[in-house]
Amino acid sequence: MSTAEIDKLVYDYTTSHNAIPAPLNYEGFPKSVCTSINQVVCHGIPDENEILKNGDIINVDVSTIYEGYFSDASRMFMIGDVKEEWKRLVEVTKECLEIGIATAQPWARLGDVGAAIQEHAEKNGYSVVRDLCGHGVGLKFHEVPNVEHFGKKGTGMLIVPGMTFTIEPMINMGKYQVYVDEKNGWTVLTEDGLPSAQWEHTILITETGNEILTW
Repeated sequence: MSTAEIDKLVYDYTTSHNAIPAPLNYEGFPKSVCTSINQVVCHGIPDENEILKNGDIINVDVSTIYEGYFSDASRMFMIGDVKEEWKRLVEVTKECLEIGIATAQPWARLGDVGAAIQEHAEKNGYSVVRDLCGHGVGLKFHEVPNVEHFGKKGTGMLIVPGMTFTIEPMINMGKYQVYVDEKNGWTVLTEDGLPSAQWEHTILITETGNEILTW
């Protein structure tokens, strides 16, 4: 299937539930979802000429506005017979998300979250994208705080009950440097051309821990 077909599926499902696809026309973004294949880190634009093929890995990033509130989440999909080393990248990236969520406890620091993710990624031989981060989410698409996926323990903003933000580590097989496609001004790719993976949840910090809002 094409990534444009994924876009149509997301648009139709979202609007049929009286919701709005948040990316559509956001600062000029032309589609309802981001589809990022292989070396595309994020913000891939769906295209009818972009066909998924055997061996691809793809991140589908869905953001929705419902009754005035925003949500944000993404998942990785592996198409057909994927190389073992690429599967491992996808799996470790999911582990990075899970570790980040487990670390995002009330009265911890945002730097604790970044440090835990960075440690796990680098222990497995990968790098963490530095130029993009998670973010607060609620009445706007992107709110404070910025949630970086690298850092030092004991630093950064205090995490307190009531905060709602995304954790969305972007993990590269090679180096962490990225660039933006000048043709569309949106799509972010790895500088070395090696694959990247990303998983994302929106979480709410509670008095006793956190709650994942985007299952």
